[in-house]
Amino acid sequence: MIIEGLCTTLNPDGSVNIAPMGPVVNEELTSFLFRPFQSSTTFQNLKKTGQGVFHVTDEVDVIAKTAIGQLETQPELLAAKEIQGKVIATACRWYEFEVVSIDDSQQRTEITTELKHVGHLRDYWGQNRARNAILEAAILATRLHILDTKGVNKQIASLKIIVEKTANEKDAETFTLIERYISETIASIKSNST
Repeated sequence: MIIEGLCTTLNPDGSVNIAPMGPVVNEELTSFLFRPFQSSTTFQNLKKTGQGVFHVTDEVDVIAKTAIGQLETQPELLAAKEIQGKVIATACRWYEFEVVSIDDSQQRTEITTELKHVGHLRDYWGQNRARNAILEAAILATRLHILDTKGVNKQIASLKIIVEKTANEKDAETFTLIERYISETIASIKSNST
């Protein structure tokens, strides 16, 4: 199965890259297969350093904002325990890993990892339909270059109904941010294709 979360890696200058990531995992969360695009900073950093930290979090706003490149302030970061890396201090759990192998023979790479340390910071908040809808909208926002815009608009309209019924104010603002990003990106794609 795929679990959505955040991955931190170290950039060449020592700064931290935070990116949404959905690795393939087993049910025990002991096996992580990452599949980043080769054009991503996460792929470049993992290829260079061979280390990273995957975070399980209920802060869907951070996932959404990183997905569209609009995270204005990085969350507080802590030093990882067993690797050279950083842990997001507000995450629920984290998984420090080292790269075992990289298959970059296709555009979407497959990176096999080995866990080095697992940590727990706080309990998971729980399921919420609005946050799940925001996560789906954020994933759509990262795939606008390969999806049919009419289908995207239809999906966003359906997700908006869920957000309107079940979101708190912060989550509603995050969905509006994603909506605006999608609308502007689709308009830009259409104007560039004419």
